Amino acid sequence: MFQKVIQFLREVRNELASVTWPTREELIGSTLAVLVLCLIVAVFVGLVDKLLTFVFRSFYGG
Repeated sequence: MFQKVIQFLREVRNELASVTWPTREELIGSTLAVLVLCLIVAVFVGLVDKLLTFVFRSFYGG
């Protein structure tokens, strides 16, 4: 059992060595893209929530 764990960890190390990691600029660009997209989605969901709240309160009183 212990030998299988050791072999697994060696294989993990080998796989991590072959990974192509992003450059700092690529990482920053991707992070900014994700943050901007999250902000856009949050604003959209907030606006839809406000709209639906207004519509339902208009129909059902409130």
